[in-house]
Formats: sequence, structure tokens, C-alpha cells
Amino acid sequence: MTRVAPPSSPSPAGRTGPGEAESVAAFQALLTGPGHALLEGLRGHDPAADLALVTRLRRDHPAALVSAALTQARLRQRAAAKFGADAERMFFTPDGLEQATRASVADWRAARFALLGVRRIADLGCGIGGDAIALARAGLTVLAVDRSPLTCAVARANAEALGLADRIDVVRADVTEAAPEAAAYCDAAFLDPARRTGGSRVFDPESYAPPLSWAVAVARRMEHAALKVAPGIPHEAVPEDAEGEWVSDAGDVKEAVLWFGAGTAAGRYRATLLPGGHSRTGGTRPGPPPRTGPPGRYLYEPDGAVIRARLIPELAAELDAPPLDPDIAYLSGDTLHRTPYATAYEITDVLPFGLKRLRALVRERAIGTLTIKKRGFAMTPEQVRGRLRLSGPETATLLLTRIAGAPTMLLGHPVPPPPGP
Repeated sequence: MTRVAPPSSPSPAGRTGPGEAESVAAFQALLTGPGHALLEGLRGHDPAADLALVTRLRRDHPAALVSAALTQARLRQRAAAKFGADAERMFFTPDGLEQATRASVADWRAARFALLGVRRIADLGCGIGGDAIALARAGLTVLAVDRSPLTCAVARANAEALGLADRIDVVRADVTEAAPEAAAYCDAAFLDPARRTGGSRVFDPESYAPPLSWAVAVARRMEHAALKVAPGIPHEAVPEDAEGEWVSDAGDVKEAVLWFGAGTAAGRYRATLLPGGHSRTGGTRPGPPPRTGPPGRYLYEPDGAVIRARLIPELAAELDAPPLDPDIAYLSGDTLHRTPYATAYEITDVLPFGLKRLRALVRERAIGTLTIKKRGFAMTPEQVRGRLRLSGPETATLLLTRIAGAPTMLLGHPVPPPPGP
């Protein structure tokens, strides 16, 4: 197999300082025989709870190595939510795990690159290598670039641990200097600018590191490119020659990606729902205010990716369920339509909001378990729940919203899925 040729050398910005050298040395100690043995001994244990195990390890191993192993064991336990069974073999840093893409989302993106015919890709800002792993497993050869020596060491270890070292080259360099050379060797790029400073999220795209404008300029020079941005990116910041894709996983919006190049829906927005891979595109520019309608028998709660991708008008038309309010993404109609893009509820009661009236209603229905959801409503679900006296065997869902400017409550039940074959 032909491997990607990496940029010739790390940039001066990638030189290792004393503190970084110590961090790298401590991490590399985990890759030795004693380090592996320590990690194996911690597998399946909660280091915070199994004090006897921790005490024994500290008697038999250097304190620094035990500390590094304990940290890695805790990170692996947390990482299972993103990486599944792979987390037990992978390595992490706290920041790297926090910023890493969930494996299901990375797999979806990698599959899109593969369908576009990409063979060699530069992962600029690779972090601990989660996206590089997904790209390599999709059959691509990956040049993974990051300026942090520790992060690069972790990314290399992950490629080795998962049997992908022959497909992933990790190069320590400043991505702003490595990008032109990487472009010469690759037919695509994935860019993931840092969106945190000092542990806090950055909301201005030009405050990303590197800035959004730089990343867009690089993406436009590639045959294919994807640029990861925050899900809440202002729509006006999405370039007109890019396809904006919002991806949700199990109902939570996880990321937004700007796609450039042939084979993408430039100038359009896309909503993708995982698991299942349901994906659709629609218009990008806000149109006239949508036609609203009264509450019907069914209420639809669109997925967050559909909302961010501005696909509410198309979905409302498809379901024959106009919004209850022009500014709130609750749709309602009298006919049940099955769709992966929204959760359906059968509504039993529609009333002006009032705590006294609501208490009487839940008492009358013997509701002891109440799911409370809201959109465009001032009070939080916790505030409402604290004012109720829930008791009884029945369950229900309460949807708090605004209709024609008036606070309104709708009581109902989720529509069960259709019976299997």
C-alpha cells in the first residue's frame, strides 16, 4: 500500500518545551511492558473505589507510572460513551477526550469521504486521532497533523493499538504551515480548529484556532474538504459555496460540518440523524414566516439537526402539520405520519397554562410519572415539576410552549413505534 508522504519536518512552533517533554515521557512510560501491565491490572476496576488495588500498585511500581496509569484508566472509562469497546485499548488526554468526535459521527463523516472517492486525506488538527481512526477504517490513507507533541504521541499509540499504523502517519507540525505541503500529497482535507480557550468554549468562528476564514481558504483549495464547526455556528457565517451539515446522535446535535468540493450540496443545508443515517437537504435562506395552525391530534417535535438545518418548512409540509407558532419548532396536525425526523405525541389536552389547573389535571389523571418538555416557555421543567404533586400509576408527557403569544400546555403521550414484522 502506498502511504501518504508527510511534510518534511515539524515547524518551529512544534518544538517541545521542558514541561511538554515530561508529559510525553510520562505517557510513553505507559507504552512499556510495566505500563501495559498496570493498565491491564486496572481494567474493569474503578480506581476511585478500589483503594486496596491502588495501594498495592503503588507498592510495586514507581509513583509517577501509577499516577499516569490511574489517570488513563479513568479516561478510558469516560471514553466508552464516545468510543465504545475501542476505549479499553485506546489512550487519551483530558482535553483530547473532551474535544474528540463521537465514533458514530466520525464513522458517518468518513463514509461520506469514501463515497466521494477520496483515497488520501489530511487530518489537520488530528487531536488524539479519533477522526483519523474512522477515516482509516473507511479505507482512506491518513496524514494526521497536530502541533502538540503529547497529542501526537497519543494519536500514534492509538493507531498502533487499533492496528491502523500502516494507514495513519502522524506528523507534529503547526497546521497553518503544514497545510500547503499536505495538500500536495492528499486529495482531501478534514479540518477541526480548536474551539476552546482556557477550558471555555469559543463562539466567534474567527476566534477558532486557526480562524474559520483560514480553514475555509484551505478547504477551497482542496478537491474535497470538510470543516468541523460548532453546532451553534451563526448561519450567516456559513459560506455560500459550502454545504452545511448538522449531525445528531440519539436526538442530541453533536456537530456541524461545512463540506466543500464536488459531490456536495453547495449552498444547501443538510440534517443527518444517527443511528440510522437518515439524511436530507433543504434550503438555506429564511423565507417568509411559516403558516401556523391550531393544535391538532398529534404534535411533532423535530430533531435538533432538522431545526439547525432550517428544514422545518419542508418537514411541516411533508407531515401536513404547520407550526403552532411562527418562532417555535413544534408542529401539529390531525393525521399521524411516521418520520425519523421528528418525535410524535398524541395530544389529549390543550389548555392555557396555569399551575392550579395543571395540578388539578395531573391529580385527576392519577399521573405519577410526568416527562416535561418545553420550547419558547419561560419556566424550566424543574420549576414546574417542583410545583406539582405527582402521585399515581399513570404516565404522561407535558409540552409547554407558546401559541399566538399565550403560554400553553399540551398533555399527551409519545406515539409508540410501529409493530415489527
